[in-house]
Amino acid sequence: MVLINRYLTALCRLLSVTLLTAVSLTSTPLQAEKPHVLKFATLAPAGTTWVQLLHEWANEVRRESHGRLIFKIYPGAVQGDEPEVLKKIRFGQLQGGAFTGYGIGQIYSPTRVMELPFLFNSIEEIDYVRQRLMPEIEQGYRDNGYELLGWMEVGFVYFFSKAPIQKFDDLKQRRIWNWQGDPLGKAFFNASGLSPVPLSIIDVYTSLSTGLIDTVYAPPLGAIAMQWFTKTQYITNVPMANGIGSLVVSRRFFQNLPQDLQKILKRTGAVIGEKLVTATRKDNVDSLETLQRRGMQIVEAEESLESEALQGIRIRAGESLMKNGYIPEATINRVNQWLQDFREEEAAEAVNAVD
Repeated sequence: MVLINRYLTALCRLLSVTLLTAVSLTSTPLQAEKPHVLKFATLAPAGTTWVQLLHEWANEVRRESHGRLIFKIYPGAVQGDEPEVLKKIRFGQLQGGAFTGYGIGQIYSPTRVMELPFLFNSIEEIDYVRQRLMPEIEQGYRDNGYELLGWMEVGFVYFFSKAPIQKFDDLKQRRIWNWQGDPLGKAFFNASGLSPVPLSIIDVYTSLSTGLIDTVYAPPLGAIAMQWFTKTQYITNVPMANGIGSLVVSRRFFQNLPQDLQKILKRTGAVIGEKLVTATRKDNVDSLETLQRRGMQIVEAEESLESEALQGIRIRAGESLMKNGYIPEATINRVNQWLQDFREEEAAEAVNAVD
């Protein structure tokens, strides 16, 4: 009996040690695995719809990854203007960001065909072209060391000014801001015969306050978010361009993630991108109404988007960008053809509806 008891005691001890060892072996990797940290910068100020949705994205990624992938979001240009953010991504100080067209142009410049001046008449045209161009854009990002996670936009961009601008020639009397170093902005102003004041976006508000500039361009939501509307009284009702945006991370960071985290980041990024597009479009409409209630005056421009003068600017700007290789001629030609196809389809549908 004593021998049996000793045997059972020894067996229990052996089983206990085996169980503890098994638990230790299975749990140690989970305990030791440090979360992957995605440091993510944006120009958008804290509290805006853009930043709120970025935090929603971060929370969803943390939840789905069980805390293995977490964001650290830097809003309000605290990491610098977009060129500075891209530099920090290249050096590994940041891993990603939400970029406007200027930053996107330094990642894959042909994407900015979507921002050619006076190109689009409606959001339907924008969506039609974007859908067809997206595979090329995604590959272009990858080829240049970035992974496109989500597409967003800042919306139609208008001139905000301290004096009314009724016709394009009025701009020749204004001190207009141009985003310093932006090739597309330079092409636009050269094609327009205008001499802008180049400044970092971070310096725009102060420069409006001091009188260094008196005219800026922005979507309504952006003018409110950056507080530029407080220094201007007029908005001209013809959009000069469609402002694009995207959510990106460095390709190196993305490839170093486990495959399941790559899938989570890619899928949720696409979802939040669509949410950003929808929310931004609504907020731009609401923002325009808010600006009017606060006394902003809407100026009816003499030229329409289809006017010969404005379309001439578009053509000359496009030719300049093709010549310097910023946007290939083939890309511009494809977009022009898609727009022609879309407009012909819409015209045919309108005729059929009447019949």
